Amino acid sequence: MPKITFMGAGSTVFAKNVLGDCMLTESLRDSTIALYDIDPERLEESYIMVCALNQNINNNRAKIEKYLGVENRKAALKGADFVVNAIQVGGYDPCTIIDFEVPKKYGLRQTIGDTHSIGGIFRALRTIPVLEDFARDMEEVCPDAWFLNYTNPMAMLTGFMLRYTGVKTVGLCHSVQVCSRGLLHALGIPWKEPLYERIGGINHMAWLLELRNADGTDLYPEVRRRAIAELENPNSKSWDLVRYEYIRRFGYYCTESSEHNAEYNCYFIKSKYPELIERYHIPLDEYPRRCVAQIAGWKAAREQYVNGNVTHRRTHEYASYIMDAILTDKPFKIGGNVLNTGLIENLPREACVEVPCLVNHAGVQGCYFGRLPTQLAALNMMHVNVQLMTIEAAVTKKREAIYQAAMLDPHTSSELSLDDIVKLCDELIEAHGNWLPKYN
Repeated sequence: MPKITFMGAGSTVFAKNVLGDCMLTESLRDSTIALYDIDPERLEESYIMVCALNQNINNNRAKIEKYLGVENRKAALKGADFVVNAIQVGGYDPCTIIDFEVPKKYGLRQTIGDTHSIGGIFRALRTIPVLEDFARDMEEVCPDAWFLNYTNPMAMLTGFMLRYTGVKTVGLCHSVQVCSRGLLHALGIPWKEPLYERIGGINHMAWLLELRNADGTDLYPEVRRRAIAELENPNSKSWDLVRYEYIRRFGYYCTESSEHNAEYNCYFIKSKYPELIERYHIPLDEYPRRCVAQIAGWKAAREQYVNGNVTHRRTHEYASYIMDAILTDKPFKIGGNVLNTGLIENLPREACVEVPCLVNHAGVQGCYFGRLPTQLAALNMMHVNVQLMTIEAAVTKKREAIYQAAMLDPHTSSELSLDDIVKLCDELIEAHGNWLPKYN
């Protein structure tokens, strides 16, 4: 029977979604499920929840184990077939607070800060060393396992794993599955399944290049018309105006939300033009607010998860479908993050790209995508450059590479001088303390 190890099992709600999906998948129902975390309280809560879920929806067919702390990590990983990664190094307090509050002193504002911008760079720098430890353990005790990475910054972490470890890795995000239907729903455009969509690029900025109805009708002309009308409506209540502006200015919609994409470029969050924040409904400091709300929400919902009154319906998360396809050799298509190797011709081969992937007994295989429109490749390249430099900084431990990654970031560089970028990075390194390795 397969073994599934869940790293960061203290993410109780997400663990419920992924592992509940597994318990509703016939090829996975008899799995050994190993829960791993470094927080004893959250690990215990998730263990109680997963055991209750196993009883309520799976007739106790799975075997549930728990492993606490670094000293038990190898035991959690030993013999695993699949490793799901959902860790957050440093958490909300102190690291997310640092990622937001230190840049504010320099006039650099962010919305989410977990994928791009200065926050994404430093989240990667404190997470990659932990993933490197995971990888060394996996190479020793479960060398054939698949590493399913859900942790952000997706492209930097997945790119590191694929380039600098021997671990079979794919990066998984929620935004590909919901992109087209969310767009059509928001614009009030009816559709019939199955939709045809063609999506490729990089994580959080993969481009919806084609969108057709079940009968083959091209839906993009109406999408463009309604998106531009929404932009020109002074009373618009839409929270997706940044991506609609992408449609107007660059021709296409992208996978991740407008609050994310507002900080992925040099166009929307500008101290010189504060009116843009209101015009595009940009929620500055959104991620810290979400963290506070999630913490409060967990306290309110905790009893439901730990008193045994828990059930589940299968979600659209890819993890269980990937595991099932690998075990049964029944092909399944996903939008996955993999090493480019020529899949997108006008992005670097060493970039981590988000493209359609075929999954079967051979594992996850990225599919050839071709060329992106030049303007979209250029937008992607702004972040590929930062991703590659951040990975280089993590591997070489060179402080200069951190500076250069920040200097290449479009949002950071559009707001700060070179000298201030260096000062900001130095202050962030100092504020993170032992959450980061030493840089020379």
